[in-house]
Amino acid sequence: MDKKPVLAVIGGSGLYNFPALKNTQTIELETPFGKPTSPIIVGDLSGRRVAFIARHGIGHVFLPSEVNYRANIYALKSLGVTRIVSVSACGSLREDYSPGHIVIPSQLVDLTHKRERTFFGNGIVAHIGAADPYCENLSNLAYTALLDSGATIHRGGTYVTIEGPRFSTKAESNLYREWGMSVIGMTACPEAILAREAEMCYTTMAHVTDFDVWHVSEEPVTVEMVVRVLQKNTQIAQESIQRLVEKLPEENTCDCQHILNNAIMTQPDKITPEARARLGILIDKYL
Repeated sequence: MDKKPVLAVIGGSGLYNFPALKNTQTIELETPFGKPTSPIIVGDLSGRRVAFIARHGIGHVFLPSEVNYRANIYALKSLGVTRIVSVSACGSLREDYSPGHIVIPSQLVDLTHKRERTFFGNGIVAHIGAADPYCENLSNLAYTALLDSGATIHRGGTYVTIEGPRFSTKAESNLYREWGMSVIGMTACPEAILAREAEMCYTTMAHVTDFDVWHVSEEPVTVEMVVRVLQKNTQIAQESIQRLVEKLPEENTCDCQHILNNAIMTQPDKITPEARARLGILIDKYL
């Protein structure tokens, strides 16, 4: 591959099936954490290289708990990607975030419990800061790119990630509302945190598909609801991604590129050769 992608998009496989994407190639990668959930599609969008990966596999074959988040992020890192936009479905926990709206969240709460949450361990320890888990710079650019879509866009709010695959009970949904959560989904964690460990800018275009189950005057969330809104919003996502690609600076000078600075606790001479080989693309510049 001649040029590094200026952006990677993680979402449904339908996202990269649009006419504006030219000169595509399919890349199959192996990582120290296994295979990514789909081949990576790289193509030209407005004359710039962009990478796409289907989070749930081609044809949506992986549960949220089964997605190999580490392999997906590591594979994109190995291609030189420094910015990631996640496109995902979410349920609304607020009256003013309605189905069809798009949310660029600013905060995360992780209620998952079955997933590998870090690249570190097995010979190397690191503790990253995650007070602001989404990249503010990339989130602002994504918000600006979405404003021209004609959709209702919200900047801010907290995305609570549940394990799934089931939807919430009414008691759970009302509890998250009492906690002040804004939207609910199953995929932001650990994806956002792994991107942070990999020193990549990360933001989410969260497409509101339903009111979860708390809203007494609305039907409880179903798969049919989710699919209907996502299909309707695919064109909005594609056009917004293209506008975002056109606005991105060629060089990424964001502070996200230095998250691991002073985060690695293990003394360099104590890091095992296996750990160094496994995580070289993340840690070599600090050792």
